[in-house]
Amino acid sequence: MDRPKTNVGKQLAMMSADRYSGERRFPTTRWSLVARAGQNDTEARREALEQILVRYLPALRAHLTCGKGLAPDRADDLLQEFVARKILDKDLIAGAEQDLGKFRTFLLTALNRFMINQFRDERAKKRAPCDGVVLGVSDPTWLAQTEASPSVAFDVAWARSIVTEAVRRMRAECQESNRMDLWGVFECRVLGPALEGSDPVDYEQLARRFGFQSPTQASNVLVTAKRMYARTLRLVVGEYARSSGEIESEIGELREILASSR
Repeated sequence: MDRPKTNVGKQLAMMSADRYSGERRFPTTRWSLVARAGQNDTEARREALEQILVRYLPALRAHLTCGKGLAPDRADDLLQEFVARKILDKDLIAGAEQDLGKFRTFLLTALNRFMINQFRDERAKKRAPCDGVVLGVSDPTWLAQTEASPSVAFDVAWARSIVTEAVRRMRAECQESNRMDLWGVFECRVLGPALEGSDPVDYEQLARRFGFQSPTQASNVLVTAKRMYARTLRLVVGEYARSSGEIESEIGELREILASSR
């Protein structure tokens, strides 16, 4: 099978700062997208793979650098090899099955196994002492723990990507519907305090800023904005969850991850 071209190097370069800004898009992965990534249609497969890589590479990189202690350059090299050798050459995504669990767990497990094999191969080839290991990991217990241990860094990066996409879509919807007052109130009362630690802007000031008739109207607009965000978040999660019950479970997990990361 022809290897579809992807901008893996460019993707990794963009991630080097390990930032998750509100302007960056993180397309959510649908199981239909996963299915397209396993097709023989080269163009459809390439497009699906690129979307999956954009969606998951930041979390996988955080897992390697923050969770496993790899240097950023080494993490980028390892991810490049993983994408080229496993995802492209070995058609890894085609082996993902919806009934066997979450796609992110499948992908992380594959990366962990690849990392272990790389570590063992490099160590065997070099026959070097611990401080000469290429991966930079010398504790032998790390090998036994890696496969079964998704790092906190991975979970946090993944959760942030979901929230970032929901926020991006909400802002786009507000722009398209000419309701930037909804977005402004949400940003001043929810996003700013949550992401930057700023104090919530009081309702009287919001009323003056956005032309509301009263602070009460500003408060009512915030209720509407929160409902819009909740709806958008469910849509994003629903693109990779398999049922309404799993959507609620995933949202609960998102909240726990983000709350603990603070």
